[in-house]
Amino acid sequence: MILKSKICGVSDSKTLSYIINHINSPQFIGFIVNYPKSKRYVDLKKIKELLRIPKKKSFYVAVLVNPNHKILEEIKNLPFDYYQLYDCSPDRVKFIKKEYNKKIITAFTIENKKDIYRYELFKDISDIYLFDSKGYEKSMSFDHSLIENIHFDKEVMLAGNISFDDNLEKFSKIADIIDISGGLESSGLKDISKIDFFLNNIKQINYET
Repeated sequence: MILKSKICGVSDSKTLSYIINHINSPQFIGFIVNYPKSKRYVDLKKIKELLRIPKKKSFYVAVLVNPNHKILEEIKNLPFDYYQLYDCSPDRVKFIKKEYNKKIITAFTIENKKDIYRYELFKDISDIYLFDSKGYEKSMSFDHSLIENIHFDKEVMLAGNISFDDNLEKFSKIADIIDISGGLESSGLKDISKIDFFLNNIKQINYET
């Protein structure tokens, strides 16, 4: 199985250009669109500027926490491939997917095993399941082993305090996509050296397997 990657919380053009043009560029690049509590939040004006940079081989992902009609209308013509949705009911996700014709990453914040099985409510509307911590704007972790031995019907994306130099091979046994943000930062900013290490590490794991 090929382990894919997503770099999230990109907020400046220099970092974005580096990621896109990396020889082992990630499959997904995420932008925090409507959650100002996050230090990685990017306002609409800056989002539009960033998205002028051609995505090349990567998919652009809008990270949205219970988005209202206003923000959905404001971003509907931007070149996002996926909407990553937190705190939305199945009916709301279904509406957004149909109305805006986007692929959907449904995000579940996990504290215990019960939280994981909420994915069953979104089977017919999700393209990817994301299992994340309860931290939102904070880099918190959850017990990744909770999703072991569950046979999902979609690709699984895994987040939650993953570091650039973690043993990523252990995650490949439970997930299809590694989603990393804070683990690529130094002093609160994306660190090019950590990004390079992470992307090359993903490539090496795939080469070895």
